[in-house]
Amino acid sequence: MSERKLVPVNIAVMTVSDSRTEENDTSGKVLVERLTEAGHQCAEKIIVIDDIYKIREVISRWIADDRVNIIITTGGTGLTGRDITPEAVRPLLDKEIEGVGELFRWLSYQDIKTSTVASRALGGTANGTFVFCLPGSTGACRTGWDEIIGPQVDYRNGPCNMVELMPRLLEK
Repeated sequence: MSERKLVPVNIAVMTVSDSRTEENDTSGKVLVERLTEAGHQCAEKIIVIDDIYKIREVISRWIADDRVNIIITTGGTGLTGRDITPEAVRPLLDKEIEGVGELFRWLSYQDIKTSTVASRALGGTANGTFVFCLPGSTGACRTGWDEIIGPQVDYRNGPCNMVELMPRLLEK
């Protein structure tokens, strides 16, 4: 069997925040840096305010865009009144990938102990697009990318990975 080569994927990144700007959005920057260093492309990066309909508008556009393979959001997954990313995204999903949130909280527990129970990180699929919602902290984005998303969007990773479930990428 021949060794697999990297299959680059197009990843859109959304920071959900009322206060972040391009200048101080360290979480979004970390995600873009990590994904490009891994050989993937940033399809788009945007900052959206904590508004359920504005979040859905952008996520829906990306889900409908065949050029976007993966969506990663950062922010809005906590427990405050303005934290509504899971509520905005969940109705758009065809399937939720429960293991993403479970694994994220288990990994986070190693660093922040029981504070991780306030995280509502999640993953899912919609129209063949993978969607990941991470907390807004830069450390959480590093954990989410390095320990979960990055390895799963690397076609060389075995025994299985999410790229294998993206037939339009593998047909090229």
